[in-house]
Order: sequence, then structure tokens, then C-alpha cells
Amino acid sequence: MIFPNGSDRDGRMLVTSRVGGNGPSDGGAPPGRTGGFGLTGPGGGPRRPRFRLVRRIAGGGMALLILATAAGGLVAWTKYEQLVSDLPTVDGLRTYQPPVMSRLYSGDDRVMAELAAERRVFVPYSAIPDRVKNAIIAAEDQKFYTHGGVDPFAIIRAGLTDLTMQKGHRPLGASTITQQVARIMLLGTNAVSLQRKAKEALLAIRIEQTLPKDRILEIYLNEIYLGAGAYGVAAAAQTYFNKPLDQLDNAEAAFLGALPKSPTNYNPYRFPEAARGRRDWVLQRMAELGAITEDEARMAQAEPLVPQAFVRPGPVPGSEWFAEDVRRALIERYGLDTTMQGGLLVHTSLDPHLQQIATGAVRDGLMAYDHDHGGWRGPVGHLDGVTAAASVPDAWQPALAAVAKPAGMLESWRLGVVLSPTTGEVGWLEGPASHGVPHTGRLLARDMAWMRRWRLPRAGDLVMIEPQATGGGAALRQIPRVEGALVTMDVRTGRVLAMVGGWSFAQSQFNRATQAFRQPGSSFKPFVYLTAMEQGISPSQKFDDSPVSYGTWHPNNYEKDFWGPTTLHDALRESRNLVTIRLAAHIGMKSVAAMAANLHLVDAMPHVLPAALGAVETTVLREAGAYATIASGGRLVTPSLIDDVQDRDGHVLWRPTGMDLQAAPAAPPAQAPTASASLPALPTVPADGPAIIDTRPQVVSPASAFQITTMMRDVILRGTGVQAGAGIDRPIVGKTGTSQNFNDAWFAGFSPEIVTVVWVGFDTPATLGKAETGAAIAGPIWNRVMKAVLADRPKLDFPVPEGITLARYDTGMGMAVDAFKPDQVPGISSDLFANATGALTAADTGAETMPDSESDMAASPSVGTPEGGAPGVGSGTGPAPQAGPSGPPAAPAGGGDIGMGGLY
Repeated sequence: MIFPNGSDRDGRMLVTSRVGGNGPSDGGAPPGRTGGFGLTGPGGGPRRPRFRLVRRIAGGGMALLILATAAGGLVAWTKYEQLVSDLPTVDGLRTYQPPVMSRLYSGDDRVMAELAAERRVFVPYSAIPDRVKNAIIAAEDQKFYTHGGVDPFAIIRAGLTDLTMQKGHRPLGASTITQQVARIMLLGTNAVSLQRKAKEALLAIRIEQTLPKDRILEIYLNEIYLGAGAYGVAAAAQTYFNKPLDQLDNAEAAFLGALPKSPTNYNPYRFPEAARGRRDWVLQRMAELGAITEDEARMAQAEPLVPQAFVRPGPVPGSEWFAEDVRRALIERYGLDTTMQGGLLVHTSLDPHLQQIATGAVRDGLMAYDHDHGGWRGPVGHLDGVTAAASVPDAWQPALAAVAKPAGMLESWRLGVVLSPTTGEVGWLEGPASHGVPHTGRLLARDMAWMRRWRLPRAGDLVMIEPQATGGGAALRQIPRVEGALVTMDVRTGRVLAMVGGWSFAQSQFNRATQAFRQPGSSFKPFVYLTAMEQGISPSQKFDDSPVSYGTWHPNNYEKDFWGPTTLHDALRESRNLVTIRLAAHIGMKSVAAMAANLHLVDAMPHVLPAALGAVETTVLREAGAYATIASGGRLVTPSLIDDVQDRDGHVLWRPTGMDLQAAPAAPPAQAPTASASLPALPTVPADGPAIIDTRPQVVSPASAFQITTMMRDVILRGTGVQAGAGIDRPIVGKTGTSQNFNDAWFAGFSPEIVTVVWVGFDTPATLGKAETGAAIAGPIWNRVMKAVLADRPKLDFPVPEGITLARYDTGMGMAVDAFKPDQVPGISSDLFANATGALTAADTGAETMPDSESDMAASPSVGTPEGGAPGVGSGTGPAPQAGPSGPPAAPAGGGDIGMGGLY
């Protein structure tokens, strides 16, 4: 019988025999053979598969592992995509330009000041010494030139170390230099997190793919912060050793390499031992890497770590206002970021030597006035426990060292303590307050008398003194309350050579030379006379010097006397108010206002007669520019503090307009033969140097400007400006200026090359005192500066324009020399009203807007603070004045008002 399985045995029995059979007798396969599925038991029957459970567990585990790996990969990819999506681009590093400080240079090309938000000096890779590169690499990233942006072994080492560190310790870093560049330049954060480290690593790999190693190292060495406000290795070399990079030795270079890890903890001033230990470790690493030899490392480790304090270049003493005005101009033109971080090279016109002279002259003038008028205002403080017998330094030195210096105290002054009010003995410290050397001396006898005249000193009083070079004495000093300003500039170019904005920049940053709008007084009068010269009026023309009234305003001369018919020459020389008023009424205040605006003395001014006496407001710098315009023959001179501005690559971004150098066209040969077709053209002869191209507008004719210059020479020689010209044997001109109530004292004048304007007054307008005129207060300051500036210059005279005749004639008050135009007769006063059709109208004189009284004038917009003026510096503003009644009223007692504006 054949069964379905193709055999003569039942399959079920076959299974049974496979399970239970042991041999052929049981129907099993013969020995050595397998039957059925080939699985046999020990008796020859079939057996079950071995390790089935293990393989099932292993298969399930593998499936779970694959699933987990896939899920983890998906999560990792999602996280990677999130990280990559907001990663910054590294393309900007290709054109990397670090924020670099801008520098201001004085006229002699010395660094005058630095402008910086971060103090950084950029140095290209090729200029960085190898020892500095090797020191940084040895300390920060020994495998910098072999890894691809990330050092896996360093990461593993740092991770294992961090796991074994106790809680509270800072994790060990493993960032490569490239990773640090990514963090500094692209991420801008030091947050300790895995996400930041992942971003840092990704960016580092991209940077390595984008930039060469040398460029990466260059960026790092110029960007890394190394403490004490220094960014980059070049700034750090200056800060800690006061040296350029190429002068550092191995020990100093190794110290720079020690700083990136922690500039604070390795500060050589605060932690010298830690700083030296870290430096020595860097030296050892440099030796192990072969950058230096073992002997060089030992020699460098033996060197003491002695930092040399670096004094950051600041403004030339006294020139802080100049530098601040330059900074404001740069910010206005280029913005704050470019000014402070753009690496601008700014060449200014400042003359450091002249600046110091001008600063000293102004300060001495203010101290002289304060000494004569203010009196001694008492001590600036008091130390308890100091008695007349306590002359031992230990009794007062510690307490004196702890007292802060008053703002405005000069560097040459010292803060002293009165030890004996009877003998005038004082003590002071020389050197830094923390370890100052005690000194004692006696106050000068004249200062003791001055002090006692106002109040008696006590032992322990703190006073400001100035130690004397000889005799061991000390002069008593105090900060004046009066202020002053000065501008000295080149007549031809407008380059400002010196600028003083007040007593002390540390006390007040307000620049009184450029920001204070004050009444110029009679120093405005030359522009009234200049307007008359432009209208063809002769210097010998006479106007009546007699009483005149407009409404309730009764102007008068300073001397309160009257000369009758007076030439313009004499009237300007002696600053006669009444002649100036009649002249302004004749030529029209509209013409005077137009002249002042054309010369940029004012933006606009009221058409009222008091303005002719200086009842307008202007600045010292503006007046200097207007006087320079006269001195330059009528060419508009615009004051400038900056010669040029260059970018970090040396390209000129800006320079003042108006004057420029241009190569002169080539000149033909002196005796060129007649050209012919058969002869070649002869080469041209090059011109001798470049030509000056002056495109500035001619706002005043050279003839009129020279006429005013000639008239003002007599102001210096025998007029109101004699005191200002004392001892100067050069051709100079000038004009005094004193405003109403003696609130402002001016002197303005110039030589053929230099113009100087001086102002003295209180910040809040107040009288300087009876008879305190510009000649008495400002004149001596002007004299001292002009003597110094002219001492080393050739003696020049004012050039005479074509068509002008110089003539000596009798003015009726003595002989004078004046300049006359071709249609003018020297010494002749013509009848200006011969062809007049009627009397002058209010429109001619400006009387329709004349204030009724002096108090109205003070409240009128004509003397108000212009927009942008500083509070407390100019006069107040008020409603427009109304026209006064016609007809002169009775003169008030005392001879009448002097008049708003100029006095003398």
C-alpha cells in the first residue's frame, strides 16, 4: 500500500519513529545516515533545533536596535536640521575686517588721540612674529594645523575629565582655535550648553572648508580678548609691555599665550604668581612642540614677569576741546560705529606747541582776573586732627592721600594741607596718591597776604598750591569762576591751529569757542565799516559824532564825549559808537546784515541799529573765520579742524573743499622755433610744481578788505588795541570788543598769516566789572599768543591789491595812513547827501524795529540764544520789540545809555 507521502509507511508513524526510534529495527535510518529532515536524536531519531530561544531574543533585539537606530537617526537629523537652519554664514569671514580704533593725528603727524569702543590694533598674519603664533598654538590648540576644525580626542579627554571632576569646578574646554573663532565671530556667546558646542563645532568645520589655516589664525590673533581692554595680540603687547609685537621676547610672547584661557585670573597686576606660572607652562609646551629649545625655555622661565604700564594716547594737553569737536564732526559725517570702530586715520590741523602756549595764556589770564576781582574763596576742604604742631608726615599723609582732587585742578597743582596758619607752612604729596612722597614748604608771602585779606586759614585746611621750582615755596591757587575761549587759525587756509574752550575740560566739556553764542560788542564794528567800503565810502569820510536818540534809546560813546565830524579812520581806531550808528543808518542795516551773513559770522541778524554795535550773537570760531576772510583779501575762509580723513586702507574719504593742488599745465620751451610740417614738435617743458586752485567765493573785494586792514593797523598802533600790540614789531591789526554792561570782553586780530580771537566772560552773562574792557582782559592774552606764533615766522607785510593807493593825510586828530581806491581822493570827505532826495526813512535805518528801551533790547530776539545754543550761555529770548515813539526825549540823568552792543 502506498501512502500519500510516497512511501509504504504512514507519515505519522514516521514521525513517531523519528522521535522514538533508535535503530534500523525501529525503522530508523542506518547508522551514519539521517532520515527525514536530517535531524536525529541520540538514538538516530530526529532532534529539535539548538539555541532557538537565544536566537529569537537576538533577532528581536536586533530588530529593536535597528528601530531605535532609525528613530535616533531621525531625531538626530531633525535636530541637525534645526541647528543648521539658524547657523550664521561663514562667507563674511572671507572679507573680515575687525573693528579697529580710529586715530587722530596732530598737524605734525603725531598721534593726538584714539577713538575706540574696543582697543584693537589690527596686524596682518605676515607681520605677526612666529614666536607669538607658536605661543598661542602651544597653549590653545597644539593640533591646529592637522585637525579639520574639531579635535575629537580632545573632546573625549575633556569629557572624561569633566566626569571625574568635583561638582562646582568649571568644565574643561576642548575648543580648537577654529571653534573659538566661530564662537567669537559668528555665535557671539559664551553660554555653556551642548547646543552651543554643537553649533560651534559645525561652524568650525565650515570655516575650515572656507578659509585657509593662516587666515583663521590671523582672525583669532586679532579678535581674541586678552584683558585690560586689549583686543588682539598687538594691543595686548602694548598694554602689558608697552612694546610692538616684533620686539617681544619668548617670555613675553608666552605670557600673551597664557591670557586667552582667562585674562582676569592671569592678570599680572592682580595675580602675578598665577600669571607667571601659566607663562612658564606655555614655555614648556613650546619646547615640547619644538617651537623653542629647552635651553630657551629655561632662560625665558627665569625672567621676571614685570609688566610695563601703557599710557593710551590721549589728547595733547589742553586740546581736549579740539579733539572732542573733531569726534563730533566724524560722528555726524560717518556715524558712531565707523567713527569708533572703522579704523579712520584723521589728520588734523592742530599745532601741539601752539596749543600749549594758547592754553597757558588763557589760564594765566583767567587766574589774573580772578585774583584781582574774585578774592580768595577759602579752602576746598578740611582735615580733622591736623594741628599747628602736626608737621610729621604720618599725621596728615594718609588722610591727604584719601582726598579726591577737585575737578578743574591743573596737573601742575597739588592738593595741600595747611600745617601752620601762622608761618604758611603746607604739606603735599608728589607722585601717585597711594604711595606719594610727602613734601612741605611755605606759601609765598604775597599769597599769604591775599589769603588773609579775605579769610583766615586754619590748620588742616585743604588748599590748591603750585610748588615753585626755586626756593622750595608754594603758590596759592584756586579755580577761577570766569571762563575764556581762544581760536588761532591760518589766515589763508582756515586751518585751526589752536583752540581753547575754557578753563578745564575735566571740569566742563562745554566748548566756549564753538558752542557759546555771545555778543561780540565792538569787535563787530569792522564789518559795518567793511560794508561802507564796499559801497565806495572812503576811510577819510566824516560822520558826525554827536548825541542821537531813537525812541527811548540814547546811545553814547564809552567816554561819553563828542568829537563832532570824525573820519571813519579815527572812529574805528577809537571805537566811537555814535559814528558807527550814523554810518550803519546811512548804508542800511540790511546791507550790514547781508555782509555778516556772507562772512558766516551769523546765520541771520535783526535789521536794527544796536546790532551795528555788536548786539548780535556769534561764536569765537565764527568770528575768527570772518576776520580771516578780511585778512585773505575777501576770499571766504571757512575754519576747519580736519585736513583729511582716510579709511583703514589709506584712501582719502574727505578733505576740506575750496583749495586744492593741481598739476600745472606744461609750459612750452622758452624760445621755441617756428613749427613746420617738416620738423617734429618739441617736447613741452614741465611746470615747476603744482598750482593752488582756489575755488572759494570772493565775498568781499580785495580793495575793500585791504582798506579795513589798513584802518585796523592804527587800532593797534595808537588806538584801543595798544595793549594787545605791545612788544610786537610785526604788521598786525586788531579790534577790541566789549559788550553791554561789560559782560563780554573780546580781542580779535591778525597778521598776514595768523588770526587769533579771544573771549573772556562768565557762562551765565554777568558783568566783569567797571572798565573791564576787551583791551584790558582779552588783549594781554591775544598779545602773548601772537608773540609766540610770530616768533619763528618771517616778517611779512599785507599785500597791496592792484589799483590801491596808500596815502598819509591829516584826519584832524593826527596823521594817518589809509588805502584809497582809484575814484577816492585821500583826505577828502565828500557830501554823501548831495544827491539825496529826502531824509532817511525807518526802512533805511531799521528804526521801525528799534527797541523802546535797553530792557526791551535785552529781551528781543536779536540777542536771544540761537537754535542750538547752550542754556545759560546766551541771553534770553522774548517777544519782538515794538517801534518807539518819534522824537528824541529828554536825555536821562548820567549822560544817557551807553547803548546795546559795543562799548569800546
